[in-house]
Order: sequence, then C-alpha cells, then structure tokens
Amino acid sequence: MSDLRRLLEKSGYSNKAIEYYLKKVNVGHMENPSVHLAYTGPCGDTVEVYLKIELNVIRDAKFQAIGCAGSFSSGSALMEMVKGKTLEEAEKITEEDIINFLEGIPKEKIHCACLAKRTFQRAIKKYMKSKNKADA
Repeated sequence: MSDLRRLLEKSGYSNKAIEYYLKKVNVGHMENPSVHLAYTGPCGDTVEVYLKIELNVIRDAKFQAIGCAGSFSSGSALMEMVKGKTLEEAEKITEEDIINFLEGIPKEKIHCACLAKRTFQRAIKKYMKSKNKADA
C-alpha cells in the first residue's frame, strides 16, 4: 500500500474515492466540447468542466482541477454520474448524491462536492444560454 493511499484512508476517504482520485477518472481536456466552464470556489480550488451534449443528453464529461483530493474525487464522481443522463436528470444530482456515490469523503471536504456541483450547474446554464441564442 502506498503512503498516499494510507494518508487518504487515514484522512477519511473511502476506497472508492481514493480509486477515483488515484486513477484520475474523467480527468482531462476535451476537444470541441458543447460547453466548457471553469469556476473557482471560495476555498481557492478551481474546477473546469467539459461537456459533450447531443439531443439534450450528456454524451461525455471531463474535468480538470487545481485542488485537493476532495476536488478531484468529487469531480471524477460527478462526471461519471452525469454521463448518459439528460440535462434535467443530471441537474437533479445533489452534493449528497456525489458523496454517497463515492461512499464517503472527509467532512471537511464536503465543500469539494459542492464546488463540483456548482461548476457543473454553471456549465449547464452557459450551455442553455448559448443554445437559446442559437435557436432565436
């Protein structure tokens, strides 16, 4: 077991959250996304979301972050959760859903799930605004 894994376990991250963090699930840049948005939260971490949307369904979702393991595991989980969902279904995902999906993160990192969700919501709003302009 690596020192990093032991440290994350000791900090209160679940095995699933640690795996998402270490394997960098859904982390990366996306060419020609339907929408791209970066947001910096009050904690100073930044999450950047890329979504590929076709016929109101999220076909692909990636993110990048400048932040801690909590921001990475939360972003990874949320991107995994929204793939294949309609925009309406994806918007109903809560911070609690993200934490439950990860099977737990430290209490002091709950704001990371909020940051991932907030960035995602802002990306959807940006997408809808640009779509409405194009439809007008």
